[in-house]
Amino acid sequence: MRARADLRLGIPIVLAGKENDVILAPTENLNQTRLEQFKLLDKNAFVLITARRAKTLKCPVYEGNFARIKLTKETSSANLQAISDPSLDLKNPFKGPFKIIRETSLKIEIEALLLLKSAQLLPAAVVSRVHNGAEFSEKFRLTYLTTKIVSEISTGSKRIADTITADLPTVRAKTSQFHIFKPLISGEEHYAMEIGKINRKKPVMVRIHSACFTGDVLGSLKCDCGPQLHTATKMINENGSGILIYLNQEGRGIGLANKIRAYSLQDQGFDTVEANHRLGFEDDERNFELGASILKKMRVGAIQLITNNPTKISTMAKYDITVAERIPLTVGQNKTNLKYLETKVKKSGHLM
Repeated sequence: MRARADLRLGIPIVLAGKENDVILAPTENLNQTRLEQFKLLDKNAFVLITARRAKTLKCPVYEGNFARIKLTKETSSANLQAISDPSLDLKNPFKGPFKIIRETSLKIEIEALLLLKSAQLLPAAVVSRVHNGAEFSEKFRLTYLTTKIVSEISTGSKRIADTITADLPTVRAKTSQFHIFKPLISGEEHYAMEIGKINRKKPVMVRIHSACFTGDVLGSLKCDCGPQLHTATKMINENGSGILIYLNQEGRGIGLANKIRAYSLQDQGFDTVEANHRLGFEDDERNFELGASILKKMRVGAIQLITNNPTKISTMAKYDITVAERIPLTVGQNKTNLKYLETKVKKSGHLM
């Protein structure tokens, strides 16, 4: 999606809702010149942040999931970065006082935050209201997007297609087929490795694994992802058949850059959940409905699920995939990731 690419480059986009149109830009890469332009556009321009980040900043939240901080003449781009980026919290501990906007929402805020998260940016943006967003976007050659499309993308995980399949023998599974799944609207590709010859009349052994570049590729000791991936693949192969689903949801769905930001916060003493909250994210931003959608495309309705995560089990049931058996996966523990694993048990309810 062009809107995501523009936002990553720091280029503003126009977001049109049912009642209001706005121009928005992410705070993390907004320069002072562009910030001053936002102030000129709308005297009520504001910084949009999530309720999670607002709690860290000790800002009151008058809406359910977000807070709006009014821009002032004195607000600088450095101020915005300090508001949105928790890695600067120790360097700039005193950021307020903030003037919080309490008036009725513009009814675009939730979609704006969803869009920023899908672009794997910090969920914080400068927002200015504009009249006739379509004309404004055409005049200044900005991407124009409606809140309806953003909502469809965020809830459209069922609408995926099995794009291409090919044989792919690997070290851990010599007889396997590799599937690439693409969303029909917009979003990341996801993958499935079909190992052996599947008997769809019986529950199929399945591992639903979320991408972890640092663990899966680099062998990071901060998590247990790499050992889980390799062990599950070996288990499916030794079983004779099954499916490994690989979802592109890096860093529990927040993206690699934000995951490294979270690691930086963990170095300061915060656990993985606390770090996510300080960044402005929920405990876990992943969508396991994608896994259910892939299984349906592969004509699998009952599974033996290799997991310690109860959310995966409940999500499968919610979308009509029967979990006939849960197979525990306890590997990869070490001195470095002990606190991480304890947090998964205590705060995320993992069955370990």
